[in-house]
Amino acid sequence: MNNIKNNFSIKDLEHLSGVKAHTIRIWEKRYNLLEPDRTETNIRFYSLESLQKLLNITFLYNNGYKISKIAEINDVDIADTVRLLSAKDYADDHAINMFKLAMLNFDKSLFFSTYNNLIEHKSFSDIFVEVFIPLMSEIGLLWQTNTITPAQEHFISELIKQKLLVNIEMHQYEKPKNDDKAFVLFLPNNEIHDLGLHFLNYKLSKANYHTVYLGPSVPIQSLKDVLKHYKNVRFISYFTVKPEVENIESYLKEFQEQLLFNGNELWIFGRMLDHIDTSKLHEAIKPFCSISDLDKFI
Repeated sequence: MNNIKNNFSIKDLEHLSGVKAHTIRIWEKRYNLLEPDRTETNIRFYSLESLQKLLNITFLYNNGYKISKIAEINDVDIADTVRLLSAKDYADDHAINMFKLAMLNFDKSLFFSTYNNLIEHKSFSDIFVEVFIPLMSEIGLLWQTNTITPAQEHFISELIKQKLLVNIEMHQYEKPKNDDKAFVLFLPNNEIHDLGLHFLNYKLSKANYHTVYLGPSVPIQSLKDVLKHYKNVRFISYFTVKPEVENIESYLKEFQEQLLFNGNELWIFGRMLDHIDTSKLHEAIKPFCSISDLDKFI
């Protein structure tokens, strides 16, 4: 197994578990739940095993177990209790923790076993909304705080993308409801975060709509080519980091002038929408607060 990071600071543990560093120290001193090692310069650090134990403790604590009772359980029984409880309730937070560990260890087997356990009880759509979206949100914060590396973020993102593509392909063979009407999915220039866009493609394909998936970093001028083939187009995009805040309004204005005529529309998703006044958008531009809102329109 290829491990990049085996040792963690208490801040890393805080970011990965959601438990404040102060609380972790209390659990150490009062209940002896964790035993940090020390460097030659007396700096405390934690092993991957300590992180996994903390994630298990946090899961039990969040599910009603008192920390004093958890302290009485040995490590093996803690792990067994977590497995039994998570299998019974199909717990999303436990699955998220397992995916985090898979990411940290570049462990494909753990990713797929966790996913396979989820798919026995949930639809793919529910897994994406209830597990993958919160996971990616947490991973974004972990990356910002230098708790994980870009390689680890790419590893987990690509595995999720594989699952998206497999599920999209399952719905590509039926004749669409309307060949003249197309949903054109794209990301703006220099935008590469495409998991949300893939999921929208999955939702539309499953609903038997005709989709044209163009993917990341598509210039406005290139989108004009689509209009040569379809008269009724709904462009769909996901603004995660692009366009930048100061450029969003000008981007949307140019998009409107170049492409939004004869009933064409632009549907937009993503966190960059928080930076604009959506009430002032042109009527052909429809903002969506979340992916789940798409269900009301398809």
